[in-house]
Amino acid sequence: MADRSPAVRHRIDERALESLEFIRSTMARSATFTAVPGRGGIAMGVIGLAAAIVASRQADDRLWLAAWLAAAFIALPVGIVAIWWKAERHAIAVWSANGRRFLQGYAPSLVAGAVLTAALVARGRFDLLPATWLLLYGAGLLAGSTSSIPLLAWIGGAFMTLGVAAAVTGAAWRDVWLGAGFGGLQVIFGLVIARKHGG
Repeated sequence: MADRSPAVRHRIDERALESLEFIRSTMARSATFTAVPGRGGIAMGVIGLAAAIVASRQADDRLWLAAWLAAAFIALPVGIVAIWWKAERHAIAVWSANGRRFLQGYAPSLVAGAVLTAALVARGRFDLLPATWLLLYGAGLLAGSTSSIPLLAWIGGAFMTLGVAAAVTGAAWRDVWLGAGFGGLQVIFGLVIARKHGG
């Protein structure tokens, strides 16, 4: 059998490289972002439970809002640091394709929540804030779950269910639903993630 010409070998090498690149990109798309932190979720849940207790004791809506916003400003960096620690422990690239897809699904709901919070407060509609927060946080988790662990879809659905409950029960129950979501759900699912998904 005659040796292949250099031009033929070059075309074969190019096709092999293209096939390897296709396989690598397909595997990257099918993988999941596993740096979602269980222990960080537990810590955020404890902050949420504390916020529910403090907020429920506030007679003024603006003080109530301040309690929840303070909790959010504390919990957000806790979650970010927890993601980095877990990623470091498990050698996960946070800014991998899957990490970016997770953020692209999750972050828009947080931005929408911030914008709607400002708009509702400006109009004095504090009664709509719990449903807004729970529904948008849940929607963000559902969107992020497409590139992460399937459990996140259940968590997102649970948050949205609490958001619906908050929408139909009114302000008297607001701290119950917020505490159940940002406190109880975060702790429970944080424990599950810590146990079954590497901390």
